[in-house]
Amino acid sequence: MELGITTFADAYPVNGVPTPHGVRLRQVVEEAVAAEQAGLDVYGIGEHHRADFAASAPAIVLAAAAGKTEKINLTSAVTVLSSEDPVRVWQQFTTLDLISQGRAEIIAGRGSFIESFPLFGYDLEDYDDLFSEKLDLLVELTREEQITWQGRFRPALHEQGVFPRPERRLPIWIGVGGTPQSIVRAASYGLPVALAIIGGQPAQFGPLAQLHRHAIKESGFEPDDAPLAVHMHGYVAPTAEQAVEEYYPSYAQAMTVLGRERGWGAMSRNQFNNLRGRGGSLVLGSPEQVAEKIVEVHRVLGVQRLMLHISVGTLPHEQVLRAIELLGTQVAPLVRAELGA
Repeated sequence: MELGITTFADAYPVNGVPTPHGVRLRQVVEEAVAAEQAGLDVYGIGEHHRADFAASAPAIVLAAAAGKTEKINLTSAVTVLSSEDPVRVWQQFTTLDLISQGRAEIIAGRGSFIESFPLFGYDLEDYDDLFSEKLDLLVELTREEQITWQGRFRPALHEQGVFPRPERRLPIWIGVGGTPQSIVRAASYGLPVALAIIGGQPAQFGPLAQLHRHAIKESGFEPDDAPLAVHMHGYVAPTAEQAVEEYYPSYAQAMTVLGRERGWGAMSRNQFNNLRGRGGSLVLGSPEQVAEKIVEVHRVLGVQRLMLHISVGTLPHEQVLRAIELLGTQVAPLVRAELGA
């Protein structure tokens, strides 16, 4: 089972002072280096277009990380494909793959925020149709060097070459928030899925995991070629008490801000405790507790990869680096030993 880290380069104000975007982006590159040094498998950066997140161009930040790492896989998490040009996405990530000697991946999604739609001139009424059409083109780019393609939202291509070409089949995952239609669509192309589990209980996603495996077979593909990943919020500290004390303030701040935008109530300590409890969606605690929850998620959902989103809100950088080190050097060996047994 692969373990990794994701970030949105959160830049929420700390003690009322906004975090400069340049500072956060340089910290993100340091996090990717730390993740490789800790022995983790993958580092992912999400695309956002708002003041409280610094990474609007993940491929560029990942390229900077590629220049300072040698082994770790580097992925978007996610690329908001609905408001992107698939050809440019392909060119950016094939370039990253060539630079990094085969370590680039794309997690494509519709996006949980809508800022990119007006920014790039798209209509939210086309939310799903945009993604469906652009995914079709992105997959076609993995199959053919000369592209003939036509759709509603992008100019047609007629025997058009798209370069550079990767030296391997570029991995494309589909990021899914919980919609069966998205699962079936990914399976129809034989693509792996990354489930975003940021609330409730992981066990509730069991039917989606089963649906993906079933739909992959029904579409004529092999399940082993289309693995399942999960993206979850979490944090590791030497003790559970320390993890709670350090993580709760930034987590509650970020979830309260986002909740206010979406009509939810403020994050309470009681809600937080429920999420970090057994069966909850927060992967939080000592190395032993975090390893136990990861193993449980693996057994419930049958996932091949878990990506932990540590900095929800803006945690102090040194705490994020320590959590990454603990995840790689203490949690990962416990997980692998348990699953190997």
